[in-house]
Amino acid sequence: MNALSKLDMSMVPSLLSPCSRLNPDPIIGYSLRANFGPLKSSTSSSPEAQTLTQGSSLLQEITRLCDSKKLSEAFTLLQEHSKDESFNPLDHASAVGCLLQACGHERDIEIGRKVHSLITMSGQHDDDGVVSNCLITMYSMCRSPLESRLVFDNLRERNLFQWNAMVSGYTRNELYDDALELFIEFVSVTEFKPDSFTLPCVVKACTGLLDAEWGRGIHGMAVKMELNGNVFVGNALIAMYGKCGYIEDALQLFEKMPDRNLVSWNSMLCVFPENGISQDSYHLFMEMLEEGFVPDVATLVTVLPVCANEGDIEIGMILHSMAVKLGLSRELKVNNALLDMYCKCGHVLTAEILFNNLDQKNVVSWNSMIAGYSREGDILRTFGLLRRMQLEEEKIMAKEVTILNVLPVFSDKSEIMSLKEVHGCVFRNYFQFNEMVANALIASYANCKSFCSAELVFYGIDDKTTSTWNALISGYAQNGQSMEAVESFHQMTASGLEPDSFTIGSIILACTHFRSLLWGKEIHAYMLRKGLESDTFIITSLLSLYTHCQKLVYARNLFERNENKDIVHWNAIISGCSQNGYLNEALALIRRMLSDSKKPHPIALSSIFGACSQLSALRLGRQLHCYALKSSLMEDLHVGCSIINMYGKCGSIEQSLKVFKQVERGVVSYNVIIAALAIHGRGKEAVKLFEEMRKFEIEPDEFTFIGLLMACSHSGMVDEGIMYLTHMRRIYSLKPKLEHYACAVDMLGRAGRVAEGLKLIDEMDEEPDVGILSSLLSCCRIYGNLDTGEKVARRLLELYPKRSESYVLLSNMYAKLGRWDDVRRVRAIMKENGVRKEVGCSWIEVGGKVYSFVVADNSHREIEKIRETWRSLEEKIREVGFAAKHNYRKTCSSRPDLKVAVSMEILEQHSVMAGLIISIIFTSSLCWSGFGRS
Repeated sequence: MNALSKLDMSMVPSLLSPCSRLNPDPIIGYSLRANFGPLKSSTSSSPEAQTLTQGSSLLQEITRLCDSKKLSEAFTLLQEHSKDESFNPLDHASAVGCLLQACGHERDIEIGRKVHSLITMSGQHDDDGVVSNCLITMYSMCRSPLESRLVFDNLRERNLFQWNAMVSGYTRNELYDDALELFIEFVSVTEFKPDSFTLPCVVKACTGLLDAEWGRGIHGMAVKMELNGNVFVGNALIAMYGKCGYIEDALQLFEKMPDRNLVSWNSMLCVFPENGISQDSYHLFMEMLEEGFVPDVATLVTVLPVCANEGDIEIGMILHSMAVKLGLSRELKVNNALLDMYCKCGHVLTAEILFNNLDQKNVVSWNSMIAGYSREGDILRTFGLLRRMQLEEEKIMAKEVTILNVLPVFSDKSEIMSLKEVHGCVFRNYFQFNEMVANALIASYANCKSFCSAELVFYGIDDKTTSTWNALISGYAQNGQSMEAVESFHQMTASGLEPDSFTIGSIILACTHFRSLLWGKEIHAYMLRKGLESDTFIITSLLSLYTHCQKLVYARNLFERNENKDIVHWNAIISGCSQNGYLNEALALIRRMLSDSKKPHPIALSSIFGACSQLSALRLGRQLHCYALKSSLMEDLHVGCSIINMYGKCGSIEQSLKVFKQVERGVVSYNVIIAALAIHGRGKEAVKLFEEMRKFEIEPDEFTFIGLLMACSHSGMVDEGIMYLTHMRRIYSLKPKLEHYACAVDMLGRAGRVAEGLKLIDEMDEEPDVGILSSLLSCCRIYGNLDTGEKVARRLLELYPKRSESYVLLSNMYAKLGRWDDVRRVRAIMKENGVRKEVGCSWIEVGGKVYSFVVADNSHREIEKIRETWRSLEEKIREVGFAAKHNYRKTCSSRPDLKVAVSMEILEQHSVMAGLIISIIFTSSLCWSGFGRS
């Protein structure tokens, strides 16, 4: 296959151009007859058959009626003809065979039984092997293998064709064990030898059972009987080896085949995607075209899903053009595959145009389109198409798969009524007994925060399996109901069901959200007892738990003990290090990862850029930016946007703008740059970029308006901010969330319009959170608005009585107004409620290394150097005559109990001062590039 890698998909059109020189393979006609019996057409290839057909008015009429699918009329005609004692037995037998074949193709078992009864009563064809063969095949095609076996068992003598028909019937009905047992009986008790029809049927049974050993035995038998060169046997063996995962065996057999037909190529094309090697399918497809084979429906239906899974829209569109050129664009299977491909490649609009232009649609067509809308999160179109599908004129009944495609689109509590309507559709179609549908309903109700409805569905299931419990537990875990998830886990184990890796992963997720290290360790111990530590999903979940609980030592130990580290584990530990501020460790892990010839995932790299943003580690961010450029990771939108964000938060907004010009323009990149400009107070530029978005017809989302409102807030553009909040509702039909109101309240508060801010809070649909109220209270303190400040503080303390920041803000507001009795009262309430002020933290990057400090931190490794430098600075400060700021002196004069407003001891223990001293210590040989404060 090495030579195949040199082929280029751009050669496809030129390879197809001389289609007129290609002739159909003559073996295909025999293949169809061998697998499906004699062809229904009244025109036969044999001269003798043509003479018989032309001379037989009964056979001609029966064939005409069967071609028109008028099987009932054909049976009536046959029945009348049977009463005529002068009928020709051979003519009659041919007519019976034709009608039985039509019954099989149309799966009309009732007419087939009537024909069988007519034959039995007349007794004319009891020993006719062809008629018996047609009866066996008809029943098997009508999904009644038991009746096929009754016909077979009642035969006085059996020939090879009847044995083949019976084996084929079992295989067709997926009774693979019965097919193999009958084959053993066939080779044991008869003198017949399996032929090129028997062996493919038996190999197909081995394929259904995924029994490669049995398949190899049949392969050996074919070699001994010199049938291994037969194209039908070879095709079946290729499919068997491919399904069982033996790619090399399939490829070796394919390459050694003396004669290949289109089915051979199609069989081999299926092998690669079935085993996760999609790219080789493209190369093989190109080789097939070079060999002069014209793709058929099966070929396109095999290759198009590869394009869908790979997201390869360019090759998919070439195949679409090919289907049009070959006259296959009206084939329903091809159109369904095209719909699926366009939807999975993100071209839903193209899929919609194709769908609306289809003359013929089946439930698969509708399901593909519904799945496409659902994947895009478009609930209106998803739900609308489901309703349209069920309209009487469409005459398409929803299936379980339809519901499974619709349910994932529901993810918000505002969509609960639509979800209940889908639930009603489930009941009308009796899908509630399907385990997968019930589990999906539980998950959707949980995502919509309707846990009572999820529980009603759950407890309505009589036979709960591990999958059912998993749906409930993961629904709780993924939506913040950690306690309920753990309780359900205990109920599950108490019921006698064994949790699987998905259960354990969901419980670890619940522990992660709850930051419960104790429960997490218990689950880890349970997992070790059950031997589940090697599971990739569970290890990744545990790494996430330990890093979220800031137990990086545990995470590193788990990571190092794992002998089978994959890219997911590397990304998890790197992200964990960066999120906890251990940037040097994260960088060392990236270097180690690269030395192991593994490339970090863009998400892991994005998380490190996020950590650089939080710690203002600009120098390290620049280094990683260089690595991203060298590794061609800038093409990834997440990486590009995280770099824009990093530069913006590290104070280098010009570099952010430069990177923005290099990345793909879309709503995400615009959101990030608008937020970066907002941080730097460049509101007019942010508004200009927003207008540019509208010019390029890029639809803004809720995150766009968060950045835009923040930009207006930081730039004093209050009226513009209020206008954009209004536009958000009226023009873009986006419902403002708490984050938008927080920006708007902060904007009004910064402008001193605190009363308007409180009015906006009162008009909100939701209860304000601590961020909104704290922001307004802080503004009340700045502008000395005591009346509004006390109202806000009262609400804040009622909602969050244990939050220290609320008390501090209220205390500072009283202090600024000189109301010291109220200050002492607030401090006393804090002490009575056991509330302590949270310790502040500062950090600084010096020489590529990040140093962090908290107030009165005596445990830092550089504490002695810091103290020594501070004493030297203190002497120089006193020499130049240090004096406290005016507002502190005023405070001091107003408070007789505070003797020194600002002392050298207070400054010495301040976290910011410690960071500045570290920069002074190291700036003689190094430079500091970023400073931050929490």
